Amino acid sequence: MNTAPPEVITVTTRRVSCDGASDIRGGDNYRPAALGHPRIYLEIDEHGYVDCGYCDRRFVLKGGPAEGIDQSELPDISEGADPGHR
Repeated sequence: MNTAPPEVITVTTRRVSCDGASDIRGGDNYRPAALGHPRIYLEIDEHGYVDCGYCDRRFVLKGGPAEGIDQSELPDISEGADPGHR
């Protein structure tokens, strides 16, 4: 049984970046939150999605084969991983 990713972000480009905190607003004067992980760049392949290896965010390509599918049915794949070999 697969578990749905904690956060799914629909994107319009195949190349995405993730730092785990880019959507977290800071406090007064809007300083970035002190959470997250090193910024990494991910490439969405023919499966139409990719998962961040640090925070498990899933990036789904808009109009791709993974859009509109129950995300808990898809295997967890990070960039470079082969979803057929779990």
